[in-house]
Amino acid sequence: MTKLSARMVALGTAKSEIREAFAFAQARAAEVGPENVDDFSIGNPSVPAPASVGELVHRLVDTVDPVQLHGYTPAQGDPSARQALAEDLNRRYGTDYDGDCFYLTAGAAGALCCALSALSCPGDQFITFSPYFPEYKVFVESAGAELVAVPADITDFQIDFAAFQAAITPQTKGVIINSPNNPTGVVYSQATVRRLAQVLEEKSAQYGHAIWLLSDEPYREIVYSDQPLPWVPSYYTNTLVCYSYSKSLSLPGQRIGYVLVPRQVEDFPLVYAAICGAGRALGYVCAPSLFQLVVAGCAGQTADMEIYRKNRDLFLDSLRAMGYTCAQPDGAFYLFPRTPEPDAHAFCERAKKYDLVLVPGDSFGCPGHVRISYCVPTEQIQRALPKFKKLAEEYGLG
Repeated sequence: MTKLSARMVALGTAKSEIREAFAFAQARAAEVGPENVDDFSIGNPSVPAPASVGELVHRLVDTVDPVQLHGYTPAQGDPSARQALAEDLNRRYGTDYDGDCFYLTAGAAGALCCALSALSCPGDQFITFSPYFPEYKVFVESAGAELVAVPADITDFQIDFAAFQAAITPQTKGVIINSPNNPTGVVYSQATVRRLAQVLEEKSAQYGHAIWLLSDEPYREIVYSDQPLPWVPSYYTNTLVCYSYSKSLSLPGQRIGYVLVPRQVEDFPLVYAAICGAGRALGYVCAPSLFQLVVAGCAGQTADMEIYRKNRDLFLDSLRAMGYTCAQPDGAFYLFPRTPEPDAHAFCERAKKYDLVLVPGDSFGCPGHVRISYCVPTEQIQRALPKFKKLAEEYGLG
């Protein structure tokens, strides 16, 4: 029998509850018709990319030498594209980045994997906060480190700093944050980010080594409150930003993002070299070349985020009126309500009889909740609300 990596076999055969729910919805739609199945399982944007994206793709295809357009770029990305991204952030945040602070990747997943592999040494730990994107554990362990999850404060899903401080040890190499958050939609306040930075500075000094902050930001542009989203590197020096254009430009299938390494970080040349080395070792070299130029040319633009705001308001207000409890989601395109019974899996199974497809919060390290992805046509939400009402009535809500 062929000897294989037991860990990779386990990863390849382990269930992803998000993907399993999505697969169930697809199979069910084939049975009863897609118009009868309300699938809220996956964060696949329904809002089209801005017209400028398609226009730029056509212009590039029509005017640029195909050999150049579709050929290799430098491993870290096209220099002009990286410089354009730097200039966009400088305009928006008053920073002084240059193109050599960027390593272009296959989405935020590629960015996180490069950053974690660059930083990780044997025995290292990375802290994150429940609920969190389930792949964090896979990414961290694949880098040879251990993920430590700090329990959620389910009242508002800001950081529980007492629990956080209790989790930090000399083995803590870094902290991963995700704001706006998947799955809650919660945005970390300025006070939360400032306090986080203070704790990390104190603990870095106490342990005599930098504790890195990895800010995972694929939902950065999807924010509904009037308060500006804190630019994390402005609060904490040793921050690496992992970004994707999957959500902001509605380009999830194009797999384009970046790691930002600000020059202010400790040992910048070595850290950037380690990112490049991780990209080389992982095979994340030369992100898709056409879309390097596309995101550079469309830097700072977004798809129509007002549709998501409309969906958020309709869904959130309606569910609360039915008796569901849900923290305020000021960003991303997810709701994370508490389930009316402790077992979120049982709640999701009961929802299926109405052809409502949801994802249990256990997948995100937070039982007793369910993730609802509302990046769907508004008409689907309107169609589904009576089903949620019937489900609420089964539990005596309202």
